[in-house]
Amino acid sequence: MTPQPYRVLVAIMFCWLIALGTPPGAMAQKAENTLSPYFFIENGEEDLDRMPLKSTQVTAKINGVIAQVNVVQHYANEGSRPIHARYVFPASTRAAVHGMRMQIGEQLVVAQIQERQRAEDTFQTAKIGGQSSSLLTEERPNVFTMKVANIMPGDNVRIELSYTELMVPTDGTYEFVYPAVVGPRYSTVAEADSDDHHQWLKNPYLKAGRDSAATFDMDVRLSGGMEIQEVSCPSHLTDVDWENGSRASISLSPKEKNGGDRDFILRYHLAGEKIQSGLMLYEGEKENFFVLMVQPPERVTPQAIVPREYIFVVDVSGSMNGFPLNTAKTLLRDLIVGLRPTDRFNVVLFAGAAHSLAPQSLPAEPANLARATQMLDRRQGGGGTELRNALETALSAPPLEGVARSVVVVTDGYIAVERNVFNLIEQHLDQTNFFAFGIGSSVNRHLIEGLARVGQGEPFVVCDPESAPSAAQRFRRYIESPLLTDIRIEYGAWETYDLEPAQLSNLFADRPLVVCGKWRGRPSGQIRISGISGQGAYTQTLGLHHMKDALNHDTLPYFWARARLARLSDFNPAIEKEETREEIVNLGLTYHLLTPHTAFVAVDETVRNASGSGDEVDQLLPLPKGVSNLAVGGSHNVPEPGLVFMSALLCLGGLAAWVRRRQRSRKRDRRPGTTATEESLR
Repeated sequence: MTPQPYRVLVAIMFCWLIALGTPPGAMAQKAENTLSPYFFIENGEEDLDRMPLKSTQVTAKINGVIAQVNVVQHYANEGSRPIHARYVFPASTRAAVHGMRMQIGEQLVVAQIQERQRAEDTFQTAKIGGQSSSLLTEERPNVFTMKVANIMPGDNVRIELSYTELMVPTDGTYEFVYPAVVGPRYSTVAEADSDDHHQWLKNPYLKAGRDSAATFDMDVRLSGGMEIQEVSCPSHLTDVDWENGSRASISLSPKEKNGGDRDFILRYHLAGEKIQSGLMLYEGEKENFFVLMVQPPERVTPQAIVPREYIFVVDVSGSMNGFPLNTAKTLLRDLIVGLRPTDRFNVVLFAGAAHSLAPQSLPAEPANLARATQMLDRRQGGGGTELRNALETALSAPPLEGVARSVVVVTDGYIAVERNVFNLIEQHLDQTNFFAFGIGSSVNRHLIEGLARVGQGEPFVVCDPESAPSAAQRFRRYIESPLLTDIRIEYGAWETYDLEPAQLSNLFADRPLVVCGKWRGRPSGQIRISGISGQGAYTQTLGLHHMKDALNHDTLPYFWARARLARLSDFNPAIEKEETREEIVNLGLTYHLLTPHTAFVAVDETVRNASGSGDEVDQLLPLPKGVSNLAVGGSHNVPEPGLVFMSALLCLGGLAAWVRRRQRSRKRDRRPGTTATEESLR
């Protein structure tokens, strides 16, 4: 018989276990299901091919500042039942996707660009009619969905995508990034009434440690236009074959067995840290295009640096558990150590809820810096990813007079409602700059780059703890003073129009100023760039007389269209307005470009599946390297600390009430002559 004190102790421990183990959904049932990623459970269907994507082969040709990329996806049905496959995959945020082809056996079909709804109807009709068909749609600027219908047993289907990208260096480093896997997104989007742009969120994943059956291969042909000083790949093992000092071939090493679980990152420097700047021109049948790249002035630290307030907003959700959060901790320590005594700071940790170090920003004194470090060290990853709530918490305190405020967001970006965050940032641009650090091997670059672009700051991506100190150092260098402000460009007698970006923002990073546009007439005279640098007034001129032989850049229309598309759709809250939607559709159809409202569709006219029936198969995705199982299900895996605490209080409150009732009952029922000790043993 257990004595009463031990019964109470066992009951308390039981309550804590319930609080720790009960998912929030069981404590407070949601009114409706949400579109969320999930783990696939094997069901023993050996006749059904659940992973029809067999390989991805990427070939990139980089000439100067222009990258032309071909992506070949190979699908096959090794089961005995017809299937309709869906594959969700990432893309570069700067990719201008302008072509798609589908090949089945000897039959090659060139995809057509159509308004999205029409393309989906075309695909659905072909699917029901038993024709092999494929549909490429954009869900986010960096997330695409490929659907392939009527893949018959024994079929081999080859899908080829083509895109171009402008290579813009930062701090003298050119970087080519090919994202290989989409990380699971924390979502509160209701499944019942969600639109097509959110359906991809509900996708099956393999558990951590399980590699995808699909192989990944990368081949880059690099021509720097001048001598290349250094080539490196921090993400993958590679072999580099030098043709000469300005040309190199880079391929994955045979030792790289499973490279499709993280971004492929290739970096290179030109001799003397030179940056290719100047003017590229293209003369078309109907319109002429240009891209202007202007070298910024040298960085000069001003004599007087205004006091600053830094608010560090740090993601401690389930997807950050382990390696990403450890990297974030290293980064934040380096950022905090660099604060000056005149600075003030605060730290907001967030998952499903947000917790601040203090109600107001604190002086950057040793004791406060130690408090911040201890606060972060105590946290482990768990819970959802409510970034907007965290930003609202960070911005709730009014800015300090005479102090420049910067919000620094540290996250992997695995959320599904990026535009809500961008809208909030736009409301505070009059008083705050936003900087974003993406942490992990395959971050949501749309969110990271969008936070910085909308917030008029800079994005950083930190792939491992070793690179955190250098990223922190770059941030401190950027934040001390912009390279160039109040930027103006005068084109003189040369007639230019439809410029992108329409408004030039301050330059923080050491990267060229890039402007895309259209022109009429004959390029002549000079372009004059002016602004304010660390040394005062700044002026640079660029002559046009030597540009006559440069009229062969036929990719420039894609660059201009992608820049215009970024302004209209990537971060624009007005994307759903009818006039904006029509402009996006016209842009996609005119320039044969994938957009949120246009899609590529290819249909083989041969009826290959008379019944049109088949199993719907979602390609299983691996978790990005370093991401734990807690990323799938978000808050359903690890409850918030506040929720655990409240649940435990409820349990203890109920236990205390039970003890009081039990004591009163025993006082009434105690037999004459029975001691309290004897009664407890009953």
